[in-house]
Amino acid sequence: MKTMWAPWRMEYILSEKEGGCVFCKAATNHDGLTLFTDKRTMVVMNKFPYTNGHLLVAPLRHISALDQLTRDEMGDMMASIRQSVGILKQVMSPEGFNVGLNLGKVAGAGVEEHLHFHIVPRWVGDVNALTVFGEVHLVSEHLQATYRKLKPLFNNITFAA
Repeated sequence: MKTMWAPWRMEYILSEKEGGCVFCKAATNHDGLTLFTDKRTMVVMNKFPYTNGHLLVAPLRHISALDQLTRDEMGDMMASIRQSVGILKQVMSPEGFNVGLNLGKVAGAGVEEHLHFHIVPRWVGDVNALTVFGEVHLVSEHLQATYRKLKPLFNNITFAA
């Protein structure tokens, strides 16, 4: 069995958390990481990404469980995920993706109070010896540079299911 180590995540785990929900804040005060919002969903860049282009898709409504989603919210979230993957393919040319969600703290949810999906672009070798042996996480592009590449494409879409 292989183990994926992510020691750089400790910065997030141990950091002082601001009051309030990060997703609710992102939906209203576009902080330079929010790529898209519509009447039911949002797409936000992960402030502590596993790789370049790590996006989060969440409902605008502050909910924590799948069974709280309406049918329309589910459809809009899947449309947002589909469109986000397409944009990432176009802009960043990843070789694959991890797409999923963590429900509950024990399952790895860093923000368990607001349901959200992760979209993680993947490339061969994106977790390498530098990470494993040097305990150094390499994100090769600044978040704002990635944002500037992605934002124009998100400005030109609608997430109709």
